[in-house]
Amino acid sequence: MAYPSPIPLAEDTQQSLAGIMVCPNCGNQLSSNSDLFTCKTCDHTFEISENIPRMFVPNNFEFSRKDVTEDIKAFYEETPFPNYDDLETTSDLVEKARGGVFIHMLDQQLPPSTVVLECGCGTGQLTNFLSIANRSVIGTDICLNSLRLGENFRSNNNLGGAYFMQMNLFRPVFKQGIFDLVICNGVLHHTADPKSGLARISKLVRPGGFMMIGLYHAWGRIPAKLRRKIFHVTGDKFLSLDSRNVNPNISEAKRQAWFLDQYKNPHESHHTITELIRWLKDLNLEFVRSLPSSIPGRPFTPQTRLFEPEPSGTKVENIMSDMGCLLTRRREGENGFFTVIARRPDNKS
Repeated sequence: MAYPSPIPLAEDTQQSLAGIMVCPNCGNQLSSNSDLFTCKTCDHTFEISENIPRMFVPNNFEFSRKDVTEDIKAFYEETPFPNYDDLETTSDLVEKARGGVFIHMLDQQLPPSTVVLECGCGTGQLTNFLSIANRSVIGTDICLNSLRLGENFRSNNNLGGAYFMQMNLFRPVFKQGIFDLVICNGVLHHTADPKSGLARISKLVRPGGFMMIGLYHAWGRIPAKLRRKIFHVTGDKFLSLDSRNVNPNISEAKRQAWFLDQYKNPHESHHTITELIRWLKDLNLEFVRSLPSSIPGRPFTPQTRLFEPEPSGTKVENIMSDMGCLLTRRREGENGFFTVIARRPDNKS
């Protein structure tokens, strides 16, 4: 795969960003001066405070479904997830990341020059981690408290390839076709319209670039939904139903953050591999692979090449794979989660 030169975030970062950004209010060009981004068309100004551009603009949905953005924003402002408990240095972060097979593989298979956008980065642990290997990685989220944690870690460890900003993924602040990889992991299911959100951020991928989308699975999430109901009706008793809630090797702060994220979140939707494959076709995105596989019996191993395409399978195979999500857990603690990698066709396709 051929990749463009990385955005030089460590050198004159604000001017570099202004060159790839647009106004989230009207979509026109931004100028940069002092501690502000200013739109040349609608005169909107966006302050930069604590090295975090405040680019959030509320939704302007044209449908009647309730917009849950402010509810989710308030929830994560109060309870940033995941926290940086016990993570102080890049060595700590690398050690944690290597404990997860998928993230370790992603780091190994992304070239150093890759330009990455993480939409809904939370506290930015993945953004910071991927930037260590000389990549340019921009993490965006709606919650300032989460972004502050990510920025503090970045600054304390001098990670010049990472950058954070506040952004609403329904009102993107970047020009189209900029990024080699757009990651949106565990985010769209906390929005009012996941498919519309995917459509918005998919336009930010360059031709030939990739997307990584992680969602709660409709069937795989059933056990977590049952636990949530039990916790609700019993006043949060029987916490041992989720082993992470009582694991003595996990700090109390991390256990609390996990419990709130998994069982007290104000909004989540549930989806299937079959459904997401259909979305990709509607959005003119090419299926690359899913985890678990969209075809039953295809194992995921450390030798799997994440960005090399495999067949998506028939509808019957997709449904069988979806059914398997109810019966198995890929890794401890994922609670009904699946990931799909997609590709934007290049201009010659």
